[in-house]
Amino acid sequence: MSSTAPLIIRLLASSVSVAGRAGKIVRDVMSRGELGIVEKGKDDYQTEADRSAQRCIISSLSSLYPKVNIIGEEGNPDSEGEIPSEWLQIEADKEVMLLECPSSLQGVKEEDIVVWVDPLDGTSEYTQGALMLKRDPWERWKMYLKHPLISIKWYLSLRHSNYGFLEHVTVLIGISVNEKPVAGVIHQPYFKTMVGEEKQMGRTIWGLQGVGVGGYIPAPPPDSLVITTTRSHSNPVVEKALQVMNAAQVLRVGGAGYKVLQLLEGKASIYVFASPGCKKWDTCAPEAVLSAAGGKLTDILGDFYKYGASVTHPNKTGVLAAVNDELHNYALSRIPQELKDKLSGN
Repeated sequence: MSSTAPLIIRLLASSVSVAGRAGKIVRDVMSRGELGIVEKGKDDYQTEADRSAQRCIISSLSSLYPKVNIIGEEGNPDSEGEIPSEWLQIEADKEVMLLECPSSLQGVKEEDIVVWVDPLDGTSEYTQGALMLKRDPWERWKMYLKHPLISIKWYLSLRHSNYGFLEHVTVLIGISVNEKPVAGVIHQPYFKTMVGEEKQMGRTIWGLQGVGVGGYIPAPPPDSLVITTTRSHSNPVVEKALQVMNAAQVLRVGGAGYKVLQLLEGKASIYVFASPGCKKWDTCAPEAVLSAAGGKLTDILGDFYKYGASVTHPNKTGVLAAVNDELHNYALSRIPQELKDKLSGN
């Protein structure tokens, strides 16, 4: 890696590479069939893929940028000892290394940066996808029995699931400078592409403030108003916020990263989640990528979140995102004041 490139360029290039390596770990864990599910809290699960992917990401980035503050969803990976040598990713993405750094970011030091990591955004979709890959109902049932923390109601809901849920799964690495997200990586481990006659798994989308985005083909928003929102964490307040949008269609999908990808690829117009259910590691990378593409992500009140090292992790006032200011302003104007007051605690 060229040490002469500005720090932000090097860090983004490293993040692109390590996200891809983490995505392979996510796929490898599923291939082995032992997900190692534990319950962190009510309806909040963690798998071996979450833990291993985070160890890969944090160990790799820390070895290259020791003074950068890195905050991961799964806590401190150092407590689990040394990582396998093949997990340590020190190569940088060559295309990103060729980017020209905006003048406003050229003087950034490691101490100015906080990196927010969600090693597996969409854990519910990941575990459901793993069970659905067991085509034999008896094999699927035996796999379920290994994870008694999952309710029978949740298991039975898998009848309506399919492998497509795995595309909702993303690896997120967000880079903030002085509390603002300036660069981000969204990696989809299960995105399928054809290179010649060979099928490849995985793609990586990146964004950098003042430069733009890469890794996908941008598309304009749909002609009619399409909302993307949660598929597994709804409540009456969430539903009320959706109703007032007067949308032609509501898409219910998993993961903040995947919802923002729907905006970027023209499958949805607005992302609405009127609930305190997600955290800073869920939104830092998506906000950075969306902003670099000309979009906007705030809370339901229209305020930007801060991503400094000392901020609280929950996004207590929900998420409101759109591909441009016009759509964001429309959505913000539709949210009733009483709903905003309820979320803000007024």
